[in-house]
Amino acid sequence: MMIQRAILIGICAAMLTACATTEQAGGFGKAEPSGFLQDYSMLHPAANETEASLVYFTPDKTKFRSYTKILLEPVQVWRGEKSSAKNIDMEDANHLSQFLWSRVDEELRKDYTMVQQPGPGVLRVRIGITEAGKGIPVLDNVTAMHPGSLIVSKGKKALSGTESLVGKSSIEMEATDSQTGELLGAGVDRRGGGKYAWKSLNRWEDVEQAFTYWAKKIRWRACTMRGDAVCEKPKD
Repeated sequence: MMIQRAILIGICAAMLTACATTEQAGGFGKAEPSGFLQDYSMLHPAANETEASLVYFTPDKTKFRSYTKILLEPVQVWRGEKSSAKNIDMEDANHLSQFLWSRVDEELRKDYTMVQQPGPGVLRVRIGITEAGKGIPVLDNVTAMHPGSLIVSKGKKALSGTESLVGKSSIEMEATDSQTGELLGAGVDRRGGGKYAWKSLNRWEDVEQAFTYWAKKIRWRACTMRGDAVCEKPKD
């Protein structure tokens, strides 16, 4: 077992961020509404971990088949009173919003035409970052290799939803008809970095990995809502 772990750590070190992963926050640390969405009344707790913490989808899923274009609004770092992102400085906020927007745009344009104006067959997508906390990668790497520290980290995750010293983030998203404003889907979710050695020293690494995961998850969910035969689900 120790030999296998040493080999895995060596591979991760060689590939740097290739083994990077994030985890959905659970327990008492699940995402909470921040005020970014226009309406939370129809959201409900997800039935399983393939969804966000809180979700809503229109009962008539066939509606998604009529949309061939997407208007992806600029991602906001939400600074509402209930948002944990309200004190992020402007430089970090610009980086995070542009990073998430570019990842979502990259994924959705594989299946849709991306447009700048509302119109027939256009789905409007709004995304808000409501939490973004940097990791402490040096200490994270050290404690990931110490059994006692790992036990403490697991205890923290049970209480707060994320491991110790890792980066964490929450987002809220809604998809509406660009002309009528009808709500077709919405979600609230929170993720934190996985606990493993040899992480990148980029303090936003865990958050960026979460953003990349969410972008792929959005594409996968849109695919399933359209009823496509093959949909690529991101790995947790």
